Order: sequence, then C-alpha cells, then structure tokens
Amino acid sequence: MKLWGGRFESGPSEIFERFSGSLHFDRRLLEPDIRGSQAFARALERAGILTPEERAQIVQAFDELLEESRDPAAFDGATDEDIHTFVIRKVKEKAGAVADKIHTGRSRNEQVSLDTRLWLREAATHVGEAVKQLMAKLLDLAETYKDAVIPGYTHLRRAQAVLWPHYLLAYFEMFARDHERFLAARRAANLMPLGSGALAGSGFALDREGIARDLGFAGITRNSMDVSADRDFALDFLYAASTTMLHLSRLAEDWILYSSEEFGWLELADGVTSGSSLMPQKKNPDSLELIRGKAGRVTGCLHALMMTTKSLPLTYNRDMQEDKEPLFEAADQVTASLQMARTVVESVALRPEIPFAAVQKSWVVATDLAEELARRGTAFHEAHQIVGALVLSSVREGKVPADWNDASLAQFHPAFTAGMARLLDPREGLKTREIPGGTGPQAVAAALAEARRRLSTM
Repeated sequence: MKLWGGRFESGPSEIFERFSGSLHFDRRLLEPDIRGSQAFARALERAGILTPEERAQIVQAFDELLEESRDPAAFDGATDEDIHTFVIRKVKEKAGAVADKIHTGRSRNEQVSLDTRLWLREAATHVGEAVKQLMAKLLDLAETYKDAVIPGYTHLRRAQAVLWPHYLLAYFEMFARDHERFLAARRAANLMPLGSGALAGSGFALDREGIARDLGFAGITRNSMDVSADRDFALDFLYAASTTMLHLSRLAEDWILYSSEEFGWLELADGVTSGSSLMPQKKNPDSLELIRGKAGRVTGCLHALMMTTKSLPLTYNRDMQEDKEPLFEAADQVTASLQMARTVVESVALRPEIPFAAVQKSWVVATDLAEELARRGTAFHEAHQIVGALVLSSVREGKVPADWNDASLAQFHPAFTAGMARLLDPREGLKTREIPGGTGPQAVAAALAEARRRLSTM
C-alpha cells in the first residue's frame, strides 16, 4: 500500500520502486514508529477524531505488531516502500479500516523526524554508556600501574617524563568530552515534532505538549518548516561519533607503536591480536588497526550527511531519506569500536621497566634542570642555554643523565649548585609538577580520585 496515490494515473515504475525503497534499512525504526503512532492515536482521541474504542483498537493492533516483529522472519516477503507503509499495512490487517484514521493530520515528514529522534535519543544514550565503560577501564589500568614513569612525547620525540596514569587521564578527558557531546546530541533530538504537518503545521487541534509528555520528550519543536527540513540533530550525533572515533584512533595509534618491538612497552593479549598466514613469529595488533580504520568510515558518515543537506531548499526533499544509513552505520561502528577498545584496555599489560629505561637514558630531565636553575636565580633563557649545552656535550660524549653528579655539573658550569643533581633522576622532576593538571604524584593521585567521582555522576 501507499500513503499517497490519488493524484496519479499510474503507479511508480519497478526501477523507481527499487531505487527509492528504504525498508531494507529503515526497518530499524519499527519500534519508534509504533510508539510514536500509539502516542499520536491517543492525541487523536483527545482531539475528538478517534473514539476511545477506536483508539484502543488501533493501539492494540500496534502492540500485536510490535510483539510479532520480534520474530526474525517478521519482514520476510515485505515489499513495502518504507517502514511507515509496512507498519500501517500490518495494523490495517489487524484493526481494519479504522487504521486509516491514524494518519489524520500527520505527514510522513514529521513522522520520519519523530521516529529518527526517538531512535537517536536511545542510540546516544547507549553509545554514551559505552564511552563511560571505556573510561572506567582506563582508570582501572591507570591504578594498576600508578607509579610507572614513561616518556611523554612531542613530535614523537621524548620530551618530558610523566606518570602512566597521567597519560591515561589525557584520554579520559577526551572521552569525557565525547560523552558530553553525545548528551548534547540527545538533547538536540529530544524535542517532539508531531503537529508540524508536512511543513505548515497541522490543521487539527492536537495537544503537542501532551504528545511530548507521552513520549518523554523535553519539549516541542518551535517551527513547522524547520522540523520538515532539520537534520541538525543527526549531524550532532554524527559529529559526536566522529570525534569519539578520532580519539579512539589516536589511542590505537599510540598502542600500536608502544606494543611494537621498537618500543616494547605494552603486551597486547592474544585475544585482541592475530597472526600471519606466512610469518610464524607475528603477533599483529589487528583490533587496534581496525579501530583506526573504522574512524574513516564514521567520519565519512558525517561528511555524507553534510553534503546531502548542504544545498537543500526549504523544506523537505527526498534527499533527506539518505540520513538513515549514515546514522545507523556510525552508531554501529562507534559502538563496536568502543567495545573493542574496552576489551583491549582490560587485557593489556604494561612493562613499566622498559619505558622507565627509555626515560633514564634520554634527556627528558633537561627541562627540570633548566627550571631549577631559574628557581635559583638564573634567567630562564640563560638556563635554557646552559642545559642545552650540557645535553650537547653529553650526546657527543655518549653520556646519559646518570653519568653526572653535583661535582661534575658544577665543573661544567658554576650555575649548577649543590643538590641539583637530584633532578637527574626523572622521578625527582615529577615532584616539581604538583600544580593541578600536572604530572606530579600527588596531583595525579588527586586527579584519579576526581575522575572516579566525575565518572560516577555522569
């Protein structure tokens, strides 16, 4: 059946039907479509369009259809144009001609908006929970190796020593922002569009606020033309998903490097790696590489919908049917990637002695020495020059920080005074960085505790 047709002398061609049909992907909207239609039936009763008996008959038919839809074979043989025509056909089979009244004062434009908002509202909540689960595992891993010292990098060159928990808390903050973005996407979707009609508003006195309360929306949309044209809420979700994948990809890249033979810090569990069909020795980080690769797919979903909507005139255009597949694809991929990342974090092992050895043999303590000179009265620019010369001399002579002591430092330059050699131990330099947000042991311990508290309130 069609929701339109009186204007036409003949039906659509077979090619057009195949080209325009969307049931194969928008069937995911079955439950939102049913819930929204039931709420609309109750609104029609309040408006005097349905009798209580008709409303009860229609709502019961929807309930029966929802129960039947749990059977994997529910869509077998269906040739309907989309999920909306599938649902109304099935309801009419159960309720009879009274089912035709359900579309009184309702356009498919607003119905699509409602269904998508209901679906996205739940999807954003679900993905947000997956983000939180990953954040919790990062905190667990931080506490497992709470005293481990690793090099921090800029330009992929050893820069300064940091605590392992401080490094993981950086990703915690990224994912905390991602969680907030999914909440924002949910808020953007959480407005009820029914009553907007095709674009001009319904011609029936529908209780829009009542429908919103019935479906748990925070409020109603404000402009009927905007409702018909709006997919900003979908773009908000896709942006949140893309940014989350960006952060997952950065974490994946770090750990691909850190688990390689050249770094050797991390041991990835057998359950998240694979071997080679040719090279027996290989243990490949496929789980992380797939996360990194899927970031491109999700970002592509965002770009696809942006390009679909960028030049559409007001209000509805059929182009907007193309919003569903990017939304569904992005939700699937970001959810799977978050679950995969959580499994990797749960199973990874740090070899703390290896990154600490990298810290000890490099000159990541250089900044600590320069700052100590500045604290003792040397202008920082001069202190920078003095320590830079010390590093250059050491590199030429093959020395590492541990090869120096107070006496040899003082001999190198008189600005080095008694007690400064302690900062050649990178763990001493950490103690100077107790500023909030810094990598000092006390600051990091406080940040971990605060992160746990924040996570529990999200």
